[in-house]
Amino acid sequence: MLEERMIALRTIDEENFEACIRLVVNVEEEFVDSVLYSLAEAWLYRDCMEVFAIYHTDQPIGFVSMYVGRENPQIINFLIDDAFQGLGYGTQAAALSIHYLQEKYQATRISLPVHVQNIEAQRFWMKQGFHLSDNIENGYLFMRRE
Repeated sequence: MLEERMIALRTIDEENFEACIRLVVNVEEEFVDSVLYSLAEAWLYRDCMEVFAIYHTDQPIGFVSMYVGRENPQIINFLIDDAFQGLGYGTQAAALSIHYLQEKYQATRISLPVHVQNIEAQRFWMKQGFHLSDNIENGYLFMRRE
């Protein structure tokens, strides 16, 4: 478990699975994959993906999935439940996710896909030190942090 102030990344297990799949984000469906879809994807690619519930104290408030291959670590899906947005939790959880990849996988460069039309997410990640790249795949712009 990683913690920053009151925010922590915790493994998803049978205790928090139901709460995680009930997380709600009201954005365009193509902007953010559902937690259920991300969990299935992580199971399919279990050798190179990790998933975490984002907690505020003892309550799951978000979700992050990460590709943890040594060549190009990525934050694949990241969301904060609508009820907890705008409170700074996303910034803290993003910092924890970045730190996790840097510490556990010695990541010097981290990438993440953001839908080309999701300007709000692009702005959020730029505040976290990511920059836009020229790499666009299937409607997703890959942002990088080096």
